[in-house]
Amino acid sequence: MDRHIVYLSIGSNIGNKKKNLKNAINLLRNHDKIDVAGASPFYKTQPQNYTDQDWFVNAALKIKTLLDPQELLAVLKAVEKDLDKDGKPFRFGPRIIDLDIIYYDDLILKTEHLGIPHPRMHKRCFVLIPICDIGAHTIHPVLNLRSDELLKKLEKQETQKVIPMDKEA
Repeated sequence: MDRHIVYLSIGSNIGNKKKNLKNAINLLRNHDKIDVAGASPFYKTQPQNYTDQDWFVNAALKIKTLLDPQELLAVLKAVEKDLDKDGKPFRFGPRIIDLDIIYYDDLILKTEHLGIPHPRMHKRCFVLIPICDIGAHTIHPVLNLRSDELLKKLEKQETQKVIPMDKEA
């Protein structure tokens, strides 16, 4: 069976944000059908949509998996639930951990609960900057542009501050 190449966006803005991301990464590393093949540096990022909340720490992961998109989504939701029993209070609200599928091979999928590629990823510096660290040449299968090309279109927006964090733990 072939392994699928998947890019994930991970974020946190409650509690020890870096630790929350590391805990999520470790849970994914320990899954028998997921291989974490790469991780971007961590970034401090300005909240979008609902701005009256603390800044986030965001990163991106490149994983290889045998799971299909629905199975992977179920695993990601289980990790979120494991690390955050209460979940986010509302859409775009504060959260201990958020895991999103950005790309899954070159798949285009739209269901009630899952859109691949992520439907808003090309409008978000906090997704694209970390993705470009580990997969700049990954092609957006709908827009037919590389991730780094999508980022160039956004970088001039001052409302999307993304600040590299120190590399230490």
